[in-house]
Amino acid sequence: MNKTFDMELFLAGVLTGSHATRLRHVRQAKIIQAEIAERWQRETPWAWQRKHVAWFLEYRMSQRSKATQYYYVLTARLLARRLETSWVFNL
Repeated sequence: MNKTFDMELFLAGVLTGSHATRLRHVRQAKIIQAEIAERWQRETPWAWQRKHVAWFLEYRMSQRSKATQYYYVLTARLLARRLETSWVFNL
């Protein structure tokens, strides 16, 4: 039995803000997770390294608007906070 990873539960401790903001962060975190899992077969955030999230932000988001990139950086910072790492992501 292989249970899927619950990103909403993972981020629950660090999510703040309005309901819409929380939903956006969860949705974006799931997209980040899916892309990293497809590229590196790392299913959960605990298996990620900084380079995986940086790759997503640099290469998968390169064709997106600056506003979209900004919101994904905010989500990546939330993921780093939840993982209790010192990863820094810039625009």
